[in-house]
Amino acid sequence: MAYEIIMPKAGSEMEEGEIVQWLVNEGDEVKVGQPILEIVTDKVNMEVESEESGVLLKQLYGAGDVVPVVTTIGWIGEAGEEIPEAGGAAPSEEEQEEVKKEVLPESVAKAETEEAPKRERKGDFDVAVIGGGPAGYVAAIRAAQLGGKVAIVENSVLGGTCLNRGCIPTKTYLHNAELIYSIREADERGIKLVNDAFKVDMPKTVDVKNEVVKKLTGGIAFLMKSYGIKVYNGLGTITKDKKVSVNDGEETIDADKIILAGGSQPIVLNVEGADSDRVLTSDELLDLDVLPKRLVIVGGGVIGSEFGQAFSAFGSKVTIIEGGDRILNTLDKDLSDVVTKRFKKEGIDIITNARFNGVVEKEKELLVKVEGQDDIVADYVLLAVGRKANLSAVADYDLEKTERGYLKVNDYMQTSDPDIYAPGDVNGHLMLAHAAFKMGERAAEHAMGSAKKVDLNTIPSAVYTFPEVAAVGLTEEAAAKTHDIKVGRFNFGSNGRALASNKADGFVKVIMDTKYHEVLGVHIVGPSAAEIINEAVTIMETEMIVDDVLEAMHGHPTFSEVLYEAFADCLDRSVHSGKKK
Repeated sequence: MAYEIIMPKAGSEMEEGEIVQWLVNEGDEVKVGQPILEIVTDKVNMEVESEESGVLLKQLYGAGDVVPVVTTIGWIGEAGEEIPEAGGAAPSEEEQEEVKKEVLPESVAKAETEEAPKRERKGDFDVAVIGGGPAGYVAAIRAAQLGGKVAIVENSVLGGTCLNRGCIPTKTYLHNAELIYSIREADERGIKLVNDAFKVDMPKTVDVKNEVVKKLTGGIAFLMKSYGIKVYNGLGTITKDKKVSVNDGEETIDADKIILAGGSQPIVLNVEGADSDRVLTSDELLDLDVLPKRLVIVGGGVIGSEFGQAFSAFGSKVTIIEGGDRILNTLDKDLSDVVTKRFKKEGIDIITNARFNGVVEKEKELLVKVEGQDDIVADYVLLAVGRKANLSAVADYDLEKTERGYLKVNDYMQTSDPDIYAPGDVNGHLMLAHAAFKMGERAAEHAMGSAKKVDLNTIPSAVYTFPEVAAVGLTEEAAAKTHDIKVGRFNFGSNGRALASNKADGFVKVIMDTKYHEVLGVHIVGPSAAEIINEAVTIMETEMIVDDVLEAMHGHPTFSEVLYEAFADCLDRSVHSGKKK
């Protein structure tokens, strides 16, 4: 059987490549992995390796030809073997459909191949959005920007979990923690405090958080009004005839397309004592107006780690119970190790590989049960073991779900019903607010007639602990499985701005493919990590190679110079690192 050679897609934006030269002639034998031709794109020159062993039967294009990506440019097979006519190797429509059926529900596969929806309105609205969180309110605004008549239904306050009970409220608490760290460091920086005693006023802390949230939710309400989006207050559900019901039929919205952005809700474990009023979710902890003397946190992920450090700084004795072998275990291990070291230095106890078996109330205390451990005494327990999709809007409407209970979607965010979209946490792809922004945009654009796919490969993640942690792309471990890599690294301890600011913990790590110098991943632990990572996202999204990055100088002294030096270290060009042996 003859095998085709195709013009590779060497980047997400690459549409065509030019053949520089063939490195083998027709009739020559080739081996798997052997370079057989050289191509050039607008980004890089590269050699194309053979994916099969055999004889080069035919070159369909020659030097100087510009060929679209994934086009057949040659054939490899056995000597004398006949080959299909040029282009004849493309899978038939039937074969394409069979492949899609293997990986997608039939209705999703069908929706993916259909033309983008037309904009002629049939109902009262072009788009109805259920849920006013990051995916929902962004989808509503984007659809309105494209000329759509839009309605949005929100059962609580616009802004969703992120703004009301997640990203923003926790950052107000963490800023308070940062102020406390600054006070503690003042003496060693030459600032003498007359009276260095302080305490945290929790009611005031809660009030400040609420004021910040109120200002931002008010801003979203203004945006809805400015774009002419009709806001319905109540619980939105999809009826069997594909309408949106508000509060069990008090009002009904007839829209051509529905964007379901119900978000997520905390997972509550089914264990002894979980119903105690002192066993809290993250939503409830943010309204707690007393400072726990002893706080046990079940779950050492992002939520548990951020709350743990904040309340430790406030004065609580914090213990984190983690089922895995380390906290922040979805991140590159080198990053979580730095945070773990800092936590332990601050007196936070971390119990890993632990099984939480519930709590028992004893007078005004909680006894926290951990398998194989002595009971831990606590005043409050925070359950931070993750979140699950909020699918209350589709209780009466059947949409296909994944094994983990999320809604299945295609690259345009369409569900198994092509008129219903599910961006954000409800699909479980990437439960981050900024990922929800992008998914919401793409869902709205497709609903209004566009057809641009969602690409989450360069979506960054961040943890706002001290030091901050941020990452984009592949970890070192994952990249090593599929690429020949080199790791560049530079420490904040060698950076002038970091040393001057007393923020020298951490480093930047860059993962580079050695063949093309492609940036596969960037991982940061240190000051302003959540800001610096955005530069790395831009580098990866625009497909700059490491060599390109080194042409752009960074201001001095800045934290971001550490990123530059880590890129330079990939090529052994970091001038502020010692000479490598």
